[in-house]
Amino acid sequence: MSVRIPSDITQMLASWSNGDPAALPQLAEALYQDLRRIAISILRRESPNITLQATSLVHELYVKLNTQDRAHFESRGHFFAIAARLMRHIIVDHARHRNAAKRGGGQLPNELADNLATPEMSLDYLALDKALHELQAIDARKGQVVELKFFLGLSIPEIAAFLNISDSTVEREWALSRAWLRKTMRGL
Repeated sequence: MSVRIPSDITQMLASWSNGDPAALPQLAEALYQDLRRIAISILRRESPNITLQATSLVHELYVKLNTQDRAHFESRGHFFAIAARLMRHIIVDHARHRNAAKRGGGQLPNELADNLATPEMSLDYLALDKALHELQAIDARKGQVVELKFFLGLSIPEIAAFLNISDSTVEREWALSRAWLRKTMRGL
């Protein structure tokens, strides 16, 4: 999936970082379709009975972004990394709420992109969140690669451009991260 980034996005991000209250609505309008496509991609991997919709995910992302005081984004890539992290938190909060409503019942089944989850292991977002926190404590860049690849659905070249590293480094970080997460999540 390719994220379309108009040239004035960087200016809108700078304006928002400098406290311009009109910048976030402009930014949201400019990126809405891209963020919605990302949300659809993320939620497509969910079980068919999930109640969170792509539009709701994007709107909740907007609310979270709107409540941040003077957010500072170093680049477009930094914005998308923050968006990926916030989407992950929204999905995890949704999973917690859903599990609490079921009195602790069930996982949210899913196949993680590029075989993070094996056929016999469905994805539990709460376990993924916990494992990602552990991975980020060990190696923050590997955690970013996972968020950008899984939650934003970015390609290897897009991630490389956002993180200003080579494609081969992203491929290596993604492969190592998948293996580490698979092992860690089995132990949770």
